[in-house]
Order: sequence, then C-alpha cells, then structure tokens
Amino acid sequence: MAIEIAVETPLQDDVRGLVNELNQTLLELTPPEHCYHLTVEQMAGEDTTVFIARDDGLAIGCGALKRHDGAIGEVKRMYTRPSHRGRKIGAGIVEQVEALARKEGLKRLVLETGDRHPAAWTVYERAGFSRCGPVLDYPDSEWSVFYEKSL
Repeated sequence: MAIEIAVETPLQDDVRGLVNELNQTLLELTPPEHCYHLTVEQMAGEDTTVFIARDDGLAIGCGALKRHDGAIGEVKRMYTRPSHRGRKIGAGIVEQVEALARKEGLKRLVLETGDRHPAAWTVYERAGFSRCGPVLDYPDSEWSVFYEKSL
C-alpha cells in the first residue's frame, strides 16, 4: 500500500508514541540541553500544523510547520521510523510543509537540526535548503546545523 501523508492532530496515542521515538533518537545523538523539542501539546498549538505519514494506517513518520513572525515558517519534528527509511518519506513531508507555507504566503522556511544527522541534511539539501547561521532564537552551538530556504 502507498504511504499517505496528511495533516493530523498530534494528540493521538500512536502519534505520541512516534514523537517519543523521535525524542529518544535525538537524545542518543545530542545532549539534552541542545535538543529543542516541541512537546505533543505544543505541536497541537494553532501556530503549528502536523503532518503524519502512515503505511496501511500505521504512523511511521512526522513533520511539522511552525509559523513565526515575519512570514517565517520553521520545519520541526521531522522523523521517519527506521523500518521505513530510504523511501523518501521525509522528502514527502518536507514537500507538503513547503506547499502549505507557500499557500499561506510565508516567505522563508528555516530549521535547526543536529550535527550528527547526515540523512536529514540530505533531505533538506535535496529540497533546496541551504546551510546558514543560527535562525530564530536558537543559540549558535557546535551541536546544531541550520538551514534556510526562500519561498
């Protein structure tokens, strides 16, 4: 069956489980003080739209668009379960985040990711993002890599 990506509430048990996996994965690679997680409750805020990828109903990937002042959108909470990696699910989620940002008239997408996430870098660079200095209110840290894309 084809992977389906749709806007969903993060306040579902299976999505909570997926986000918990994401958090655990990030904490294995990055010190907690340099992890900038949104909680599921924050993800459910009006300023954030969450995309969930499902395979035959099973939540297997996620990503979100968080809106900021100045017509800036932030790509957040990107994750694909290891069992489904290599199938361009992250690319599909980024594509949907960008499409929504464009539809809403946002002018720029930004993101912060870890310094030990080369697979994520590939997804963002293939989607046309470029590395840049710190974005929004993130500190400049050896643990962070920043990207931006003009829309």
